[in-house]
Order: sequence, then C-alpha cells, then structure tokens
Amino acid sequence: MDTVALAVTDGMLHFELSVAYEIFGSAPDAVTTPWYRLSVCGPSPVRVGRFLLEPDHGLDRLRYAGTVIVPGWADVDVDPPADLVDAVRAAHEAGARVASLCTGAFVLAAAGLLDGRRATTHWAHTGLLTDRHPRVSVDPDVLYVDNGSVLTSAGKAAALDLCLHLVRLDHGSSIANTVARRLVVPPHRDGGQAQFVTTPLPARTDHPLAALFPWVLERLDHPLSVEDLARQARMSSRNLGRHFRSVAGTTPLRWLLTQRIRRAQELLETTDDTVDAIASATGMGTAATLRRHFNRAVGVPPDSYRRTFRSPAGRL
Repeated sequence: MDTVALAVTDGMLHFELSVAYEIFGSAPDAVTTPWYRLSVCGPSPVRVGRFLLEPDHGLDRLRYAGTVIVPGWADVDVDPPADLVDAVRAAHEAGARVASLCTGAFVLAAAGLLDGRRATTHWAHTGLLTDRHPRVSVDPDVLYVDNGSVLTSAGKAAALDLCLHLVRLDHGSSIANTVARRLVVPPHRDGGQAQFVTTPLPARTDHPLAALFPWVLERLDHPLSVEDLARQARMSSRNLGRHFRSVAGTTPLRWLLTQRIRRAQELLETTDDTVDAIASATGMGTAATLRRHFNRAVGVPPDSYRRTFRSPAGRL
C-alpha cells in the first residue's frame, strides 16, 4: 500500500483533497521509514473549488496504485463522471484499497463497490445515498467504516480520522500519532464514534412523517416505542420503518436514540443537571443506561463530554 493515488476530477471538494495530500504527501520529520509515493490522477486540468489543479497522471493510472483516495464530491445531485467511476472500479478490481472521503462515497457507490457493504458519508447526505443506492447499508452515525479493501468516511474532520486510520494500519500507532501531532488533531478517534450531530429533520412538510418528528422531539422524556410512533403516524410499524429509512436514512429506534443522545449533549453543554436528571429528561431512565448508550454513541462518557463541550453560558 506504499503507493497512494488521489482520484480527482472537476467538482471535487478542496478540503478533503488537501487533507489527503497533506497526510500522504510527505512524512513528518521524525519518521525515518519509507513513506507513501503519492500521485494525483485525473483529467488535465481539474477545477477544485476556486483552484486549478494539474494532475500528475490520467485516471487510467489509478489501477497501478496500492491505495486510491476519492475526495468529496461537491454536487451530490449530479452523477459523478463515468470515466472517474470506471477508473475507480478498475483500480479496485486490480487489487487497490479504495477509500472515499465525505461525499466521495457517491463515487464508490456508483462504481458498485459499496453494494452489500456498510458505508457512511456526511450526515446531511446519508438519506440521499440510501435512496439512490438501496443495496448499500448506510450508517449515518459513525465517523468512518472499514470494510478492508473499501473504506468510507463521514464529512470534513472525519476525513482526517480515516486517513490517520490508514496510516495506522500501514505504519502502526506510533507513526500515526506522530502525524496527528503534526496536524494538531486527536491521534485516534474510533470509526464507530458518532458524528456529533443529530440526524437532520427533512425540510419537506408534505412527507408522511412531517408531523411525527416534532411530536417525538417534544416527548423525549417519555418511554416511546416503535408501536407508539407508528400509532401516532397512523401507519403500521413496517410501513413506519420503510418511511424512516427513506426520509431519515435509518431505523425509527436508531433515530430515536440519536435524538435522545443529542438532547443529552445539549443538556450537558448548557446546564448543571446531574447525569441522573439528564437520563430522566431524555427518556433513558437511569444514569447507567445513559452512560452506556452515550459512551457507545459519542465515544466518551457524559462527564468527559461536559468538560470538553461545556458552553460558557452553562457555567455558574
């Protein structure tokens, strides 16, 4: 995996592209082991935001790389170029490890690399990815997903996490930590950690769940079940699940748990309420239950989260 190729074309996001170039393009001073040989592959020239980029090689060279990185795709409403999709697919068939950053997952999905696999992307686009590629198991709540030869990350900062994860796989934790220190970022955030955002509510007001979402958010302190939500939405539990997957990109229970965790985050940031009180206010029941779900979803205990994210307005 010592050769890394960035797959670029018009419409890529420059932040994710820059992240990958910074991490794989040059080794930190303290690293003496052989580093990656990085190349930029794409049609010439490439427009990346307001920048013009001159690739080293054409997209056909992707198949010779050990690792192919696909940065974020700016306009997810437009299908990615066929030549990019074909080149990424050919690279994977030739044995390359392929990783997408943020909305680059749409390129991998178009290439068929995510069919039957778990994947993620920026939380704002997980529903669209699910609708457009129903054979992909989209997880909206994680930073990145490692399927071995195919990896996907969530948005922006999660691109850093996935790139550091690749360095850790190839060079070990010590060198990955050295790279992280150079970038002044946390050395390791596990891929299963939450994206620190709530699943967005759809903007449309005419979808079948339009009235249900605010109804639930007003009752997070209640012990709600899927049957309760289905009854309120006046549909069967099975039909509710289908609509939830289409609109929110997840299941009713996963969405409900995400909202409870998000409410707990808000209370930890802005109040002095005890963990017991917050557990009650978010429908978790007990502090032990809140701690278990919170730690699993966010990656840190509630007390640690409060110390890190406590807003000045919430301090006494």
